[in-house]
Parts: sequence; C-alpha cells; structure tokens
Amino acid sequence: MLDDVRAQFPILSETAHGRPLVFLDSAASAQKPECVIEAMGHAARHCYANIHRGLYDMSERTTQAYEAVRDDVARFLNAADRREIVFTKNSTEGLNLLAHSLGNQLKPGQAVLISALEHHANIVPWLMLRERLGIELRVAPLDAAGDIDLTAYEDLLRDGRVALASVTHMSNVLGTITPAKRLVELAHHYGAKIILDGSQSIVHRKVDVQALGADFFVFTGHKLYGPTGVGILWGKLPLLEEMPPFLGGGDMIRSVSFKAATWADAPHKFEAGTPAILEVLGLGAAIRFVEGIGAERIEAHERELVAYAQERLEGLEGVRIMGRPVERGGVFSFQVEGAHPHDLAVLLDQQGIAIRAGQHCAEPLMHELGVQATARASFAIYTTCDDIDALAHGIERTRSLLA
Repeated sequence: MLDDVRAQFPILSETAHGRPLVFLDSAASAQKPECVIEAMGHAARHCYANIHRGLYDMSERTTQAYEAVRDDVARFLNAADRREIVFTKNSTEGLNLLAHSLGNQLKPGQAVLISALEHHANIVPWLMLRERLGIELRVAPLDAAGDIDLTAYEDLLRDGRVALASVTHMSNVLGTITPAKRLVELAHHYGAKIILDGSQSIVHRKVDVQALGADFFVFTGHKLYGPTGVGILWGKLPLLEEMPPFLGGGDMIRSVSFKAATWADAPHKFEAGTPAILEVLGLGAAIRFVEGIGAERIEAHERELVAYAQERLEGLEGVRIMGRPVERGGVFSFQVEGAHPHDLAVLLDQQGIAIRAGQHCAEPLMHELGVQATARASFAIYTTCDDIDALAHGIERTRSLLA
C-alpha cells in the first residue's frame, strides 16, 4: 500500500454522486499530485516568461528551469545525451513527427511494421504515410493470450523490406507488456529501425532506453502524473541529427532569409514555436515525484494490484477478462454479461466508480478480439485493493440491477 503517496493527490478526497471517488481510469489520464499543481502555479505566479529569447532576468530563469527538465527526462530515461530529448505535445505528436521526418525518407516497396495491439496514435500516422508514399503497412498478429506472436513478427521482417517497426511497449487495452528487447533485436537483425510507444509503460515500469536498445521512444506527460499538452520523443542522437524538421517556425532555425532557412541542431530543430512552458515544468515535477517514490516500490505495488485484480475479477460471475498476457501491467479490459460497457460505466459512475468504456482508441484490436467495446479499469500508484473491491462490488450490484 502506498497510503503516503495517495495523500499527495488532492482530487482523491473528492466525492462522485455523494460517494467517495474510486478513480480507475488512469490509463486515459492520471491524476496530478500536489507538487505538479504547485510547480505550475508557482511558475505562473512568480516566474513566467517566454524562453530562449529574452535577455531579461525572468526569461533567463524560466529558460534555465525549462531546460533543466530536459536533464530530468534524460536522467529518468537513462538517455546517453540530453540532446536526445525532444519536447512534444504528446505521444501522438511524437509518432507523427517520426512518420514525417523519418517516414518520409522511406521509398515505395519498403514497409512499416506495427502490431495488432496498437493505439490509433501508432496506426493512423502510418496509414497516412502509406497514402503519401505508397509504402506497405504490415501488422504482427497476437496469440490467444494477447501477446505479440513473435514467430509471425519475425516472419514479417524476414524479407528485409521492413525499414521501420513501431510497436507499443504496453497495451492500453490488454495491459500486455511486450517483450521489447526481443522486438528490438529482431528488428535490428533484419535491418529495420524501431520505435517503442511507451505511453503506458512509462507509468508502470522503469524505462532504460539504452538497455532497451530501441531507436526511438515516445511517451506523454498526462499519463505520468503530469499535465496535458506535453510529451517526449527520445531518439538516438545520430538519427535525430540526420532527420529533417517536422514543423517550421521560430526557435527551430539557425538562420532565415527569403531565399532559404537553415535548421538549429537537435533537439531544437524539432521544437518550433513557443512551447508548453508551464506544462514542461509540471512534467519535471512529476518525474521528480515518481523518482522520489522509486521504481522498485512502484512495480511491487503494481504487481500486487494486478494479481489481486486478476483473482477478484475472475471470481465474479458473468465477467470476461480480455486477454491473459505473459506479463500484464495495471490495465484490465473486460465485459460483463448482460451489460453493455457504456451502460456499465454509467451505472458504476452512479456508485462513485470511474472506469472507461468503449474502444479505447484501438478499434482494430476490438475487431481482433471479436467485440465492439469493452469496459476498462486501469491502475496507478494511488490505486488500492479497496478500489478493486469497490469495482467488484459495483459490478455485482450493477448485474443485480440489470437482471
């Protein structure tokens, strides 16, 4: 139990429909600890100015605080160089940046490989690239448990036409922790670069980009207890240096004339315009907050929750849990007999329990699973076994109401 941590999230003392709030939708967007709220508020009240351009003291101090977060992220990911950290709007923007700056270098006849687990953010940019360039999009299937079929994944790489693989590190639907190092090894063996979408994994596991060996890694701040509007693209520096910019404008140039422009060095050539300054400062506070708790403590807490939820939900009559991957993070998608997921979510909300219902921006995976939608409960460092009990009791009450 992380009671000392839970107390740092002021919103968890709120009520919903007159009942204590049970928040089980952290995979969509996690709640914010007081330190994140305070960091953003303090900067807005006492030291806000645009960065990189002002020569006055407040601008210089804000610039220093902003760039210090780049160091925080580099340390958090164990990046080899702070210049490998690109600030984006979210994981979606990071993946779109790669689809343009890296993907536009692909040639007809080459392929991009993804998996059946992917969020729309890691599908649609590659569909758009296919429309632009005529490249092939390949999809690695799943096995019956909800893990990527590694034999099929390798078979899709084998002809050497895959130039780029882009695969989730953790599914936002099934909670599947993918075998990232093996996926990376296979991609590199067959000459492909590889991106890992860490939108979910960054919250649930310690991520060491050097140990993983991937070429790129993306995550988003709002799932890591930080604010919306800020995300991270990490890339190996030589690759970032070779890539052209994605967006043009201020702060990403070295020089501009009416004849031509030249680009700043990485990472700044990928950070056009005034950035999300307060949000970056909030992300830095979130990272320091997570580091203060410690990866081992977070992972131990999560493993306890996942094991408890698996047993508790499987013990409920009429509940079908989707997938049983080899390793699962704190995400459970499920269906309840006799209750549409949307109806279930509304009726649980009346009991103070917040879950997700729908396709979770993973419509192709829903088709793969043979369902139209699921309910989803997702966990965070503030989730407790009592929350899981509340969900179980809520499902039982809902079934009795609908019987």
